[in-house]
Amino acid sequence: MAAPSADVSLVLDFLNTLDVEDDIDVLRSAESWHGWARERGLRAGTVTAARQVREALRAAVGDPEARAAEAGAPVEARLTGGTPALVAADAVGAILAAAARLAVRGEWERLKICPADDCRWAFFDQSRNRSRTWCSMQVCGNREKARAWRERAAARAE
Repeated sequence: MAAPSADVSLVLDFLNTLDVEDDIDVLRSAESWHGWARERGLRAGTVTAARQVREALRAAVGDPEARAAEAGAPVEARLTGGTPALVAADAVGAILAAAARLAVRGEWERLKICPADDCRWAFFDQSRNRSRTWCSMQVCGNREKARAWRERAAARAE
């Protein structure tokens, strides 16, 4: 299995600034948002814009709790060194540029949200047929299968 591209890593890191299981939200404060962006060598921009874009991106990749909306940030197409590139002024633009490159490469559909209500972690489906459901089969998948088995066993016992 190949390591995820820089674009995949950036988009996943951003989507996972919301950790439902541990009740952590990097975008709760401008301070933590600025720290997150700085760690990645990006200029943060406003936390309000980051929240709007994260909500829209999470909805777009299947988070049932996220509200679908249009979102945007300034991104410029440039030709530098003979190669076209998308250049953004801030972190939100860089994240949207990375998402756009994933869509162009046909990898956008591989970004998914774990369906476990107590998880909802974003992950990149590297399976050949794009059929992976859980962020982790060992944790969420196993937990969900065990829960379903207990429900079936209880129904048979009644």
